[in-house]
Amino acid sequence: MAAAVELRGDFDAAALRRLARRSKDPGQIRRLLALAEIYEGRSRGEAARVGGVGLQTLRDWVLRFNATGPAGLIDAKAPGQPSKLNDEQRQQLLSMVETGPTPAIHGVVRWRLIDLAQWLFEEYGLSIAKQTLSREMRALRLRKISARPQHYAQDPEQAEAFKKTSPPRLAELAQARPPDTPIEIWFADEARIGQKNTISRRWALRGSRPRAPRDQRTRSAYIFGAICPREGKAAGLVLPFCNTAAMELHLTEIAQAVAPGAHAVLIVDQAAWHTSPKLVVPSNITILPLPPRSPELNPVENVWQFMRDNWLANRVFKSYADIVDHCCFAWNTLISQPWKIMSIGLREWAHG
Repeated sequence: MAAAVELRGDFDAAALRRLARRSKDPGQIRRLLALAEIYEGRSRGEAARVGGVGLQTLRDWVLRFNATGPAGLIDAKAPGQPSKLNDEQRQQLLSMVETGPTPAIHGVVRWRLIDLAQWLFEEYGLSIAKQTLSREMRALRLRKISARPQHYAQDPEQAEAFKKTSPPRLAELAQARPPDTPIEIWFADEARIGQKNTISRRWALRGSRPRAPRDQRTRSAYIFGAICPREGKAAGLVLPFCNTAAMELHLTEIAQAVAPGAHAVLIVDQAAWHTSPKLVVPSNITILPLPPRSPELNPVENVWQFMRDNWLANRVFKSYADIVDHCCFAWNTLISQPWKIMSIGLREWAHG
């Protein structure tokens, strides 16, 4: 047995016990208390019993403590195998994900892990498992995120121009009202909810393929929904049709939700029932149409996605009345959470 190694002299038992009380690492606490026994003059055997180890392990603790102090008593994470990707390859991978696949070249319209693994093999001759590639992508801050809707024929410049011109336009509408009239910004849209329902993602065991019911019947209803994100309030109706008459009923519902003495600017898309000259608009509402083919500017689109994912997807509706009941439940649950409306609906270009 090798001779006992003396402990460094810039610590004592009291100091080590104070460090043990503050430490959150169980292993370090055990080692500090064991070494404190040595500082108090007890034998190495007694110190080893306190630490629950043999004399050789205790000796290793002393060497680590003498070399780097209390920090040396914390177990470092095992380095594991070296990464298969170097920095250049990671940047190329990031660029490929951000650019997206070219269907004519890559044969897919969205990247899967297996597609990226195949690309790495063809490009660099690297054979990498999907689980390893997933960790690499998470290290690059990449996540699977639902895409926002965007019309294929959208003019991006027109959408950006709308964001820039909206604040002046809202200011003009405010100036056209009596002085000190509060202006509320509302967004409105419609969603069809029917028996031929959507299937959302769900948690399941790795490697399994979860199932969800899918109805082929076609009964449906429409949710007419409007939100005022800054105030966290909303107004909605569930109706059997989507037309100008239904829109008038919805406008009446919104007008009742506008604060007394305030005026609402209602931002909607350019659907025919939103812009029809036959549409009767309440006096406390002004309609502001969005640019054509720009659904991502309307946060109600995100409201529909949230409602489907949480309350309406993966269901089989027995009848039209059942559809209406579930739509009412989902909408009433949403409006009971004003913070959720604010979180989903606030837009800097409209409310900044």
